[in-house]
Amino acid sequence: MAYPMQLGFQDATSPIMEELLHFHDHTLMIVFLISSLVLYIIALMLTTKLTHVSTMDAQEVETIWTIMPAIILITIALPSLRILYMMDEINNPSLTVKTMGHQWYWSYEYTDYEDLTFDSYMIPTSELKPGELRLLEVDNRVVLPMEMTIRMLISSEDVLHSWAVPSLGLKTDAVPGRLNQTTLMSTRPGLFYGQCSEICGSNHSFMPIVLELVPLEYFEKWSASML
Repeated sequence: MAYPMQLGFQDATSPIMEELLHFHDHTLMIVFLISSLVLYIIALMLTTKLTHVSTMDAQEVETIWTIMPAIILITIALPSLRILYMMDEINNPSLTVKTMGHQWYWSYEYTDYEDLTFDSYMIPTSELKPGELRLLEVDNRVVLPMEMTIRMLISSEDVLHSWAVPSLGLKTDAVPGRLNQTTLMSTRPGLFYGQCSEICGSNHSFMPIVLELVPLEYFEKWSASML
């Protein structure tokens, strides 16, 4: 969960989000070094009267500032492509959950269980209990087992939605007539919040997502109580 005045990402909960944070830091360092070098050169040109007459015509300089950006782009692109392939890879999921977007709530179906379906609505501000988060709490949380690969099938009944949970590194579009899929795996238990990240209508900001990741034994007890 993000906190007020937070400038960075939320703490990583999944291996994918950890990789995304490492890639962000890697890219940010490259951008910082480039910005520092450009700022230094600009300051140098503005503060000195000495100019090398052949610098701007030197073939070596043109070669360097053509090759160096290409090398920098490669050092950014290769880790990015690696993470993209990791995010698309699905290996023998232990559980499948189908998520449908509606105007304006989510419905969930545990396809490995019979008749385990429910809708998830935002709790109105007037009905919140002490300690609950405004515009983020729901009446039915999505309970999932931690440390297990879970496949999410995501679609929509009406308009475009987007199922996003930042701390898990998840953001998948819910498109009517199309079934998208993504995987998640949590390395620790807890409550993880997300929201619809697509401008889907007047109540777009009132479609929260709450995942409750618990140990397997607690998930089995919960699923048995829901059937």
